[in-house]
Amino acid sequence: MTGNADAPQVAAAFASAADSLDTLAEAIAGLRSSLNTDEHLDSMLQRLAETAVKALPDADAVSVTVLSTDGPRTAASTADYLSEIDDAQHSADRGPCVDAARTVSSVRAKVGDHVDEWPEFTDEARKQGVRSYLSVPITMGEGNTELLGAFNVYGFASTEFKAFDEELMKLFTAGAGAAIADSRRWRQAHEHIEQLHCAMESRAEIEQAKGVLIAVHGIDAEEAFSRLVQQSQNTNVKLHEVARMLIDSVRHRRL
Repeated sequence: MTGNADAPQVAAAFASAADSLDTLAEAIAGLRSSLNTDEHLDSMLQRLAETAVKALPDADAVSVTVLSTDGPRTAASTADYLSEIDDAQHSADRGPCVDAARTVSSVRAKVGDHVDEWPEFTDEARKQGVRSYLSVPITMGEGNTELLGAFNVYGFASTEFKAFDEELMKLFTAGAGAAIADSRRWRQAHEHIEQLHCAMESRAEIEQAKGVLIAVHGIDAEEAFSRLVQQSQNTNVKLHEVARMLIDSVRHRRL
């Protein structure tokens, strides 16, 4: 009798597990699609947020907080009202998305559970009808020690998000971390290329200026370079700018 009575519960448990696995499979497929493209960082994070809100049954909206030198900012969101909730946290410098972004700990609770810690967030969340939330940190680097931001999930239901939801969101934070890391590497590479380009232009100008001094004064290359350096030091002007001014003066004389 006991076995028969438990049968519906067992069947329900298997059905729930199957649904969770289906959700996980869909989320992974969505992640692969979102990351298999070359686009701006915020656009990539927006695609991840839109995929995440579909993957979690109890999620009504998702935003992505990114930490920068200017402070936290909302890089992506699936609903306009999230900017009000996130801005309240950013302005007060506290709240679940800020705390998750600055620690390596997820925050999962119902609105009102931390009213004393995050009054600004609690007031704005209640105003927008949000009743539950989940914030998972975005990290990168060895041991996931470098904090980049947080994935924030908001729900209108009064029930707290589940541990499975938290684990599922970690897939998306991994994807977001990879996107941010790639964006940083691209920016650093771009800056390095620009620096090399400027260095090459400066070198060309210095070589031209040396050629002018050699032709005019009948000196060797070493002496020409020494004179340029001395002029740079005397006038407190960068060497390549001294070279450029010399070249420009010669061109004007020819005109």
